[in-house]
Amino acid sequence: MAAIEVARLVRPGKHAVGVVPGLHLLVKETGAKSWVLRVMVAGRRRDVGLGGFPAVTLAQAREAARAARDKIRGGVDPVEEARLARSNLKASRAAAITFQHASAQYIKAHGRSWRNEKHRQQWKNTLATYADPLIGDILVSHLSMSHVLQVLEPIWFEKTETASRLRGRIESILDWAKGRGYRSGDNPAAWKGNLDTQLPKADRVARQDNQPALPIDLTPEFMRRLRRADGQGARALEFTILTVARSGEARGAGWSEIDMEGKVWTIPASRMKAGVEHRVPLSSQAIKLLKALPRVAESQLVFPAPRGAILSDMTLTAVIRRFNEADKDKWVDPRNGRGVVPHGFRSTFRDWAAERTNFPREVAEMALAHTIDNKVEAAYRRGDLFEKRRLMMNEWASFLE
Repeated sequence: MAAIEVARLVRPGKHAVGVVPGLHLLVKETGAKSWVLRVMVAGRRRDVGLGGFPAVTLAQAREAARAARDKIRGGVDPVEEARLARSNLKASRAAAITFQHASAQYIKAHGRSWRNEKHRQQWKNTLATYADPLIGDILVSHLSMSHVLQVLEPIWFEKTETASRLRGRIESILDWAKGRGYRSGDNPAAWKGNLDTQLPKADRVARQDNQPALPIDLTPEFMRRLRRADGQGARALEFTILTVARSGEARGAGWSEIDMEGKVWTIPASRMKAGVEHRVPLSSQAIKLLKALPRVAESQLVFPAPRGAILSDMTLTAVIRRFNEADKDKWVDPRNGRGVVPHGFRSTFRDWAAERTNFPREVAEMALAHTIDNKVEAAYRRGDLFEKRRLMMNEWASFLE
């Protein structure tokens, strides 16, 4: 049968077109036409679809029919082969998930177990800021170490803590993706035996560019300067230094957390970085400061902003900046010449405890509310060394005077 004759076939049914045994043009009631090869495969009759007419011409249909017959002689079932190909295509599409999509799914799966909304937002923000612009549109199955380094290297030295946390988050997301079948092989964001060969340890880098802190012997003079200053920011900074708390913990302190009689400040787990309640022994100097503070009726905060809201982080930093402007940059870290920041006083305290006292290291670490890296030690640690910390905080307050 010639091509022109094929075009004239309109009667519904199967029409043999010759040359290749079993090749038919199937004409449906609707008038649609397609090519079908009728063959026997392993004793079973098969109708192998070869495409529609006229998209597939007579010559192309005959070529495809010959190829199908060659496969059958070689022991391959063309119908099963096509079905398997379609299945593989669907499976590959189902497994084709981008890093940005995987990140969203991971946060959705684990976010409820995190301690607060701020932590969830930090995850979203760091990924959106540093990872998504570079690897967000890449399939997780395609991500390699070079992609991870592309994200981390630009910030590893300048924003080491952020970069280290980001690496851990990428690692967790890719582990999740592997568990869901979206990727296979080693995790390119893993540290040990992987990225540790490409990047220096975060703690070594961070030590080179840690928070600017005052030398130990200059700190009492700074405190005298601070006590002469007016304003809620100055009082909040003074309290922060006396308690070696983090800025956010001090700024968010509420009167309900303070036991004046017992001289204890109990910070709830929801406001702690480690998500664990922390008791802070208050020195007599800290109690004196608190007693002198005015109570603001419309706020339960110890150090409220003018309208009763929480003080901003920059309020405490601004106090030190004003001092430096007035005192000709006296309050700087001599290691790098940078003006000190509130968080730097925690470093000063740690240096003081190590160099000027006999208190054990773990007492100072507990005072700073640092988590215990050693999992075995953490499992057996039941107390919070409170009474030993009370002695330490009293000595620290006395030193500051």
